[in-house]
Amino acid sequence: MSHHILELKDISHQYSDGTLALSGLSLRILHGESVAIVGANGSGKTSMLLHLNGCLAPSQGEIRIGELPIRKKTLQHIRKTVGMVFQDPDDQLFMPTVYEDVAFGPLNMGYPEKEIENRVQSALEKVGGNHLINRVPYRLSGGEKRMVAIATVLAMEPDILVMDEPTANLDPKARRRLISWLKTFFHTKIIATHDLDMALEVCDRTVILYQGKLRADGKSCDILKNKELLEENDLELPLSLLSCPVCNKQKIKATEHI
Repeated sequence: MSHHILELKDISHQYSDGTLALSGLSLRILHGESVAIVGANGSGKTSMLLHLNGCLAPSQGEIRIGELPIRKKTLQHIRKTVGMVFQDPDDQLFMPTVYEDVAFGPLNMGYPEKEIENRVQSALEKVGGNHLINRVPYRLSGGEKRMVAIATVLAMEPDILVMDEPTANLDPKARRRLISWLKTFFHTKIIATHDLDMALEVCDRTVILYQGKLRADGKSCDILKNKELLEENDLELPLSLLSCPVCNKQKIKATEHI
């Protein structure tokens, strides 16, 4: 299924103020891979993702989805294939009701009314947001907006799912629901995140960016357990891999009394 292969070739991007966000970035992601993009603030994660569906154009290099380079004339097809969940939910929510926001994509793809209704219900169910269906988006909490923004993309059933900080502002129950669903999404998924525990659980592969450059690329179980590598790139071990300082202190005290 080469049409779902995503390839970045020597991508650089410089913003109008002179900031170099990406520098010589090359990456190939195969169909069905789940890839975490991690790095400290300012490492280029969001800038990279915004290139994957044409929101940003590279200053240098080329991006291809299968055989198609990302160009103005290919954007309509690319955006049907690549579903993008933005970092700020307010960038995706603009309709009077949640239902209309989630229905917007399928409606513009030309699906019949019943199919649109089914897709809206299914997408909201996946994120635990059915109870929000008639709410006004701008009155939702940050976490609720996040759930709805994710649902707007899921309703389009993309072949490549791109997500920028999907667990941000979610409460523990909503986070767990999203993680459980992501494990069932067997198409390509690319997730930029500070949530390294989620990355370790959901993504088989992890890429580290640092100052716009590729610093590491490999199996998540190797990269996210490498304390030295993470610290070199201003990251820390996932919380699930850290020992409890209170328990360790108690163990030391107990040993001292033996």
